[in-house]
Amino acid sequence: MRKNIFELFLEKVLNIPLWIKQVIYLKLAQEMQDYNCEDFLRNHKQDIFSAFVPTLTFKGKTELMEHKCGLDNNIYNFLQGCANEYSMIEISVNTFLSMEEVAKYYELCLEQNFIKVPDSKEIHAMAGYIAGKFRVGEYFKQKGSLTVDQLQKAILAHRDEESSDDPKKFGEILVQLGYVSEGDLKAVLQLKEEAKKRFILDYNTVPKPETTFSNENQKYEEEIAKLKDENLKLKRKMLQLLELVKRNGQQ
Repeated sequence: MRKNIFELFLEKVLNIPLWIKQVIYLKLAQEMQDYNCEDFLRNHKQDIFSAFVPTLTFKGKTELMEHKCGLDNNIYNFLQGCANEYSMIEISVNTFLSMEEVAKYYELCLEQNFIKVPDSKEIHAMAGYIAGKFRVGEYFKQKGSLTVDQLQKAILAHRDEESSDDPKKFGEILVQLGYVSEGDLKAVLQLKEEAKKRFILDYNTVPKPETTFSNENQKYEEEIAKLKDENLKLKRKMLQLLELVKRNGQQ
């Protein structure tokens, strides 16, 4: 990752005329209100997952340099983004991965102690929710909006709903019980859905797919197969040459 693509994009946006910015701001502000995000973005900037900058541990730095575990290239790209002090959104845009994919690599690296545990409960909860580690009820519990008892009551209420003709979803149960606001539920569900999308600014910069070797044995097997193919082609050429020599000798 030689250049920060997202930073270049922001520079272009910030350099547009003020009269264009005003209209963009109004439209975005309205959308943030519709998704009940305005207050959160204004007053809890440190808890915005996409703006969070993960920090490498010593183990993570060592693995990035030595590749001892033979991990997937995307994981090393994630670790490199952390080393560059990129935010989650910068890692996503620069690696051409969706936020959901980045969140999954984040969780994997967190489990392997490659990155430090975040101080923010919201960051921890959102990462797990987007990655699919937590369901919506567990997300609200992890961030501190829901107690264990409340979550248990919601689970029991949801089980009772399953026998009805038109059962409510778990999130709807949380709202019905008064544990979560409808606006908060709408925002988190929309964010998870949007996290599946990739944001690619320039398709010309997308790298061509390459074979990723999870271990050295796979790499050697690929090299051996390639050599066998080359030897077979060379053998065919030699036989063709011998046939030509034989024909010339008979003439």
